[in-house]
Formats: sequence, C-alpha cells, structure tokens
Amino acid sequence: MDVALLSIAVDSRAELGQETERLNIQTPILSDDDAAVTKSYGIPLSHGGEPGHTFVLVGKDGRVKWAKDYAAPQNGGLMYVKVDELQREVVSKL
Repeated sequence: MDVALLSIAVDSRAELGQETERLNIQTPILSDDDAAVTKSYGIPLSHGGEPGHTFVLVGKDGRVKWAKDYAAPQNGGLMYVKVDELQREVVSKL
C-alpha cells in the first residue's frame, strides 16, 4: 500500500516523548496539543474536547478520502481496532 502511518495525539511533545520511549513506539506521532490538526480534518471531538479513536485516510492531495471514529457508539464504541480490519477498510478506500 502506498500509505504512510502517522498517529496524532493531543498530548504535549514532552508527554508523547515519555510514552513513546516507555512503550517503545516506533511509528511517527504528531503532537497536536492545541487540536488544530484534528479540527482542520473535521475529526469529531468528545464532550471533553479531545478526539476519540478516529482513523483518517488523507490523499496525497491533502483531502480526506475516508474517516471513521471507532469509539463512537454507532461504530461499536471500540477502544481497539484489529489491524486486519483497519487494513481492509483502508485498502477499500484507496
């Protein structure tokens, strides 16, 4: 797949640095502590003003091709998504 994975979190760079080191996370993570990126892509925010477990597929042109908030009640309220399920959804939208 011609896809790059980037996690976006509303935590500060310092918090993310500690957690990525502690958990040995190897994928890139963007600190979006003011939620500017989150809001620019229209990612739904919770009542606390934070994003849920939303995946967004952005094309090379910068436009959203697909998005799904797995934590939303209508999507099962999931806090974890199986990799093969996510891959199927992404591939179907490429």
